[in-house]
Amino acid sequence: MPAIEARNLVFTYAGSEKPSIENVNISIPKGEFVVFTGPSGCGKTTFCRCLNGLIPNFYSGNLQGELAVDGLNVNGRSTTELATHVGFVFQNPENQLFSLSVERDVAFGLENLGIPREEAVERVRWAMEATGILELRHKAPYELSGGQQQRAAIAGVIAMRPSILVLDEPTSFLDPHSAEEIVSVIARLTRDLQLTTLLVEHRLDLVSRYADRVIVMDKGKVALDGPPSDVYDDHARLIGIGMPRVTMLFHLLRRDGFPVTKNPITVEQAADELRRLLGQ
Repeated sequence: MPAIEARNLVFTYAGSEKPSIENVNISIPKGEFVVFTGPSGCGKTTFCRCLNGLIPNFYSGNLQGELAVDGLNVNGRSTTELATHVGFVFQNPENQLFSLSVERDVAFGLENLGIPREEAVERVRWAMEATGILELRHKAPYELSGGQQQRAAIAGVIAMRPSILVLDEPTSFLDPHSAEEIVSVIARLTRDLQLTTLLVEHRLDLVSRYADRVIVMDKGKVALDGPPSDVYDDHARLIGIGMPRVTMLFHLLRRDGFPVTKNPITVEQAADELRRLLGQ
């Protein structure tokens, strides 16, 4: 059973004549780390809002087609029920942090789910240890750096033990170093907790090394879907995604006549391909 299964999914926001997403067909197996990207306004966030019930429970409009998460049909399910399956981390961590301490923020979701106190205390500590913020538990969120705030937001989500983790551009407000740390944490949690992760991101240089798969959306539809090395071709560049610079370098080498056979995603892969080209 796929973790996420969308069939002919269409959603049009109330008051809009044009669908935000149209005929989306996506199947994501359990345990996969998927990078979700595309130009601004292509429908990425709309699709993610469907996964945890924000659409249509909070954002009204016309939802058509089929969408299942963990085998549950999203239509007719409450956000409370879906929150135990799909954890959602927003773009700006300040939208998820509002208590007087990090520990209370991490516990907030568990309190709303009615988790018994002893179990909640155990889960909160586990989530803060998993995200590396246990020593910050008594600090107020406004005292934290952007990267620490994002870790706290992620801790609050994984404390509810979802099987699917959805993150909507979690590095947008972070400097490059903090962004790299957060993506590394997400990749580690995906592996260690056997999560299915859908990461909406534009910083493809940063996230592609961790991706099992890249899905590119354009004008509300899935334009490309496959392993990173297959997706980052000339068509991807034409529809406005910023493919990794090392991959772009090898596109230029191929254009200039070099017998390049691969699209490297990381510097290490590029070095191996260059050694092959040079016969070393």
